Amino acid sequence: MATSEKPVMVVGIDDSEHSVYALEWVLDHFFAPCAPNFPFNLAVVHAKPTPTSAIRFSGPETVEVLRYVDADLKKIADRVLEKAKEICCSKSVNDVILEVVEGDARNVLGEAVEKHHASMLVVGSHGYGSIKRTVLGSVSDYCAHHARCNVMIVKRPKIKH
Repeated sequence: MATSEKPVMVVGIDDSEHSVYALEWVLDHFFAPCAPNFPFNLAVVHAKPTPTSAIRFSGPETVEVLRYVDADLKKIADRVLEKAKEICCSKSVNDVILEVVEGDARNVLGEAVEKHHASMLVVGSHGYGSIKRTVLGSVSDYCAHHARCNVMIVKRPKIKH
């Protein structure tokens, strides 16, 4: 199979341990055992929130605050992609598409699936309870119901104390 004919796997990543775990899990289960003949082309996508979605007030000082917030969000996005790149390289997966797209993660991941014609979307699970999931919204729930491809939700094992 030619490289361009391989199916595409999109992995959504943010700055949480849950999404890092999901990326590592995917690499360990789908890529490392198949090296160097990977079954998928890999796209790792980070949804950078808009500065206006990150703050909840307005006023004359808002424009200045938005600049600082945007700068911080860009630093976080750079850190997230750098970590994803390091993880991929550590597993000998060097041919990876790394993207930062501004917007709500639900929309960004859905658009990434369409853009890359992905056959699989992988997201981590924060493990929120039903109340917290209802209040905060769940990217993984949304993707499971709306993505136009197979969706894998990778959960970190619970550590028993």
